[in-house]
Amino acid sequence: MGTTQREGRRTATERRRRELLEAAERVVLRDGPGASMNAIAAEAGITKPILYRHFGDKGGLYRALAVRHTDALVDALRAALDAPRDRRERVAAALDTYLSAIEARPQVYRFLMHPAEHPGGDRGFDVGRHSAPLLRRLGEELATVIAERVDLGPGDGERARIWGHGIVGMMYAAGDWWLRERPYPRDLLVRQLADLLWGGLATADDRAGGPGF
Repeated sequence: MGTTQREGRRTATERRRRELLEAAERVVLRDGPGASMNAIAAEAGITKPILYRHFGDKGGLYRALAVRHTDALVDALRAALDAPRDRRERVAAALDTYLSAIEARPQVYRFLMHPAEHPGGDRGFDVGRHSAPLLRRLGEELATVIAERVDLGPGDGERARIWGHGIVGMMYAAGDWWLRERPYPRDLLVRQLADLLWGGLATADDRAGGPGF
């Protein structure tokens, strides 16, 4: 098989995976955390063995959806943090970006973070084994953003990682609670969380020659 043929086959496979993930999202939006492989295969117009051929099992499908949504969220967070505003406004915008994302697609969020809570969910699916890497990746990505934009002084790499994972942990815990109970409007939660973060960020200097944070 020539290079052109291999590239064409790879492109076709990637396109098919994307189509299957879009079908999976439609089912998740409809059925929530209990979305089954049978329902996803039916939505895609294929048999379950073909779905398994692409993703292996529900864990593989979960990881593919998690990567898809994490990539989109990271891009949106970077855009919020690079916007031409002062640092306090960009911090608030990043928080609002995360909360807006989980508010816009709560069923997808629950599928990724709480699938075991739904009585129709697949038994034996270990949410912790799959959701923890998602949160760790978000923490590392945010740590990279902080390290690129803020001069934290000696040991700044270590501090950036601690802050990155700490901020993601705060966003996850606060967002999870807020999405369940909706006790306050989103903008109030954003302001209060930004106030909490602002005490540390306000005293750090921007890196020389960088875009700032």
